[in-house]
Amino acid sequence: MIEGDFVATGDRRKRSLDAGTGLTRDQIVQTALRMADAEGDPNKFTMRSLAAELGVGVMTLYTYFRTKDAILDGMAAKVLGEMTIPSGADDPATAIRLVAQSLLDVMREHPSVGRLLAARLTDNEDAMYGSLEIPLRRLVDAGIPGPLAARCYGFIMVLAIGFSSYHLARPWGYSDTGEDSAEMRRQREHYYAGRPLARFPTVVNLAADIVDIPGDATYKFGIEALVDAVHREIAVTT
Repeated sequence: MIEGDFVATGDRRKRSLDAGTGLTRDQIVQTALRMADAEGDPNKFTMRSLAAELGVGVMTLYTYFRTKDAILDGMAAKVLGEMTIPSGADDPATAIRLVAQSLLDVMREHPSVGRLLAARLTDNEDAMYGSLEIPLRRLVDAGIPGPLAARCYGFIMVLAIGFSSYHLARPWGYSDTGEDSAEMRRQREHYYAGRPLARFPTVVNLAADIVDIPGDATYKFGIEALVDAVHREIAVTT
């Protein structure tokens, strides 16, 4: 039996077939990740569609991974296990901001990851190391007491997952808005401003502000509120 997610083949014919495909576990995970990111949803690929994309039979995939869940774990490990947090001053505010931005950057680069984290629990140690050990250690090393660091990171994770998921259908919110997104933003603002005034007076009056809700400033607002709350709690306990 081969350890981990591998299926023991025990038969020369299967081993020969696997060798002939030239596949690697990483190639399978990367392809699954690309397919999921294209739709922003980890459930948008099946073992059959993944096999077709790779140009192999479905049973060949099962010689590398037992189940689709094992591939999803591999996707989480690939993305979160490689997450890096830039260096910065070792103070609570800087650590919170860097961890928050790094997590959001990962979810923007891989839109399916936010939904993956929200929808399922993974015990993959590589994913756990990148998404829990490293950011929590960064917060604790910056002077945030352990229990508070855990709550702080929980808030960052929930905010990043929610914000990145909300963002998927509202691409005009990105700070690097291109012409297409700018036009989408203009149209959406026009839509809000055009609602029946008698029923939606607040929406009409705040149309330009509402369209900015999926913008970077909203995420930063939440993180700065967290920074203030952490500073206050540290001050009370010291």
